[in-house]
Amino acid sequence: MTTTATQRGPAVYDPFDPAFQADPYPAYRRLRDEDPVHRHEVPGAPPFLVVSRFADVWDVVRDPATFSSAQGLTFYPDEIERLGLAPTIVMMDPPRQTELRALIAKGFTPRRVLDLEPRVRRFVHTRVGELGDARADGRVPDLHRDLSQHVPTWVLAELLGVPESDRTRFGPWVAALVQLQDDGFDVGRLQGADAVAEMFEYFGDLIARRRTESRDDLISALVHAEQDGATLSDWDILGFCFVMVAGGTDTTANLISSAVPLLDEHPGQRQLLLDEPCALGTAVPEMLRLESSVQGLARTATRDTEIAGVPVAEGEKVLLLYGAANRDEREFGPTAAELDVRRTHPRHLGFASGPHFCIGNHLARLMTRVTLEELLSAYPRISADVAAGQRLHSAFTRGWVSLPAVLDGR
Repeated sequence: MTTTATQRGPAVYDPFDPAFQADPYPAYRRLRDEDPVHRHEVPGAPPFLVVSRFADVWDVVRDPATFSSAQGLTFYPDEIERLGLAPTIVMMDPPRQTELRALIAKGFTPRRVLDLEPRVRRFVHTRVGELGDARADGRVPDLHRDLSQHVPTWVLAELLGVPESDRTRFGPWVAALVQLQDDGFDVGRLQGADAVAEMFEYFGDLIARRRTESRDDLISALVHAEQDGATLSDWDILGFCFVMVAGGTDTTANLISSAVPLLDEHPGQRQLLLDEPCALGTAVPEMLRLESSVQGLARTATRDTEIAGVPVAEGEKVLLLYGAANRDEREFGPTAAELDVRRTHPRHLGFASGPHFCIGNHLARLMTRVTLEELLSAYPRISADVAAGQRLHSAFTRGWVSLPAVLDGR
């Protein structure tokens, strides 16, 4: 039986509780209303602050001088030391982060992404058709395993110039990096540590080759990027590849999968998209607002300060709950918890904001829009069997491991 009704989850914030992860929104609302700067404790880590109202999160994420990314993005205190690698661009502050971002933007342009659309559409069209093949073979099509998770891995490989023969290696890399993030970047606990090492070795070799054998791909563009005499080192490019694979694959896959249950819950909005497919342009950020793939990331206070009148000590971790802020009635009005595919967004936090605004947001939007266009064209009444699905177990991201689909909506 297909389940479309939103669950009523616990009203207590516990990032590791499976019931909370299945439906965190009652707890988020209680935090926003009663304890918007909440002091929380988890085993194995010092207490940290949890910020849930939109205005407070917005202000913190745009103030890197006071709230730094350079001590990591989780609530674990020794995250970068656990990783055992030099920090990547997402674990830096301005001005160095600004310099790297400007250089990366020279190669990772909106035009380069837009030029991918015909190839993305062909790939997605084939994968969408294979959902029907699975049903014809007597198997239950899985929206996440059979479609969503394949789109960003294929697109990223295409963008980076990874040969077809090597693209099957992306799956284990992505799985290992997602586990690494959810374990607080503790390499010592990582079962897939070999996969992470393999990914670094692979891209290190690819970068070296592109310095002498340039191609029409993103790595070649990054190798030759230059601004005011500055260029990107091999580690700068390798670190960006790490960020793209770790942060740009499962998040986009989860957004694509989460869109179908949202449409199940809002049949009027589904019909609007069927009648006006062009509305998917505004629908994608609205879906991301409601089902933020990244539920929260942390910053570290660089000085004694306060948030909404609550004292914050220098060195204290502050977890910014994007998933809560994006449903804040104070920002989005009384319908904040409802899908409105025509809603405009002067600002929201689905792609963060400030210096760490997602540099790949145009790529994520493209992949999600094209996939939903193809999916709704082929199966207008597709629904998700949420009750039979398996949630991703994570304190920081929200998504799926498996999500069976009913293609005809019955």
